[in-house]
Amino acid sequence: MLICVILAFALTGIRLFGINPYIVISGSMEPTYPTGCVIYVKPVSAAEVKVGDPITFTLNAEGTIGTHRVVEVDEENKCFYTKGDNNEDADGKPVPFANLLGTPVYHIPKLGYFADFISHAPGMYVAISGGAVLIMLTFLPDLFAKEEPKKETGKNPQKKKGGKYLK
Repeated sequence: MLICVILAFALTGIRLFGINPYIVISGSMEPTYPTGCVIYVKPVSAAEVKVGDPITFTLNAEGTIGTHRVVEVDEENKCFYTKGDNNEDADGKPVPFANLLGTPVYHIPKLGYFADFISHAPGMYVAISGGAVLIMLTFLPDLFAKEEPKKETGKNPQKKKGGKYLK
């Protein structure tokens, strides 16, 4: 049960602190961020980003998200030029400052595979069923436990008979 709580916090609860998790689906940033890892991105302003920093940003109007390293900051045109660590060439399009989501602060390898699995059917059904089974296993033993008869401790020798106490 504790593992489930930790996983739930790692995948969604961390948002309470302003940090957003994203799943890495390509190898463009390997070995820094391997495919299948979850990266945790902290929002930052464009002024805080320096050359060499990895940034997470929206790529297009459809909302596709990417993470690459900044190779140049163009203050005049308000954009970043980026490149994946595992790519030969820099990206063809600059990233406008407005598309900046933040910088990755931490990552957990392979957690993205699990997160992706439980985000879609049938993995979602497996996760819900597994959670229900864990809850049942936690509470079922208490429901079916036999109540043991209470033994007299000898501290109070009085017994009730016919509504009166006897010694």
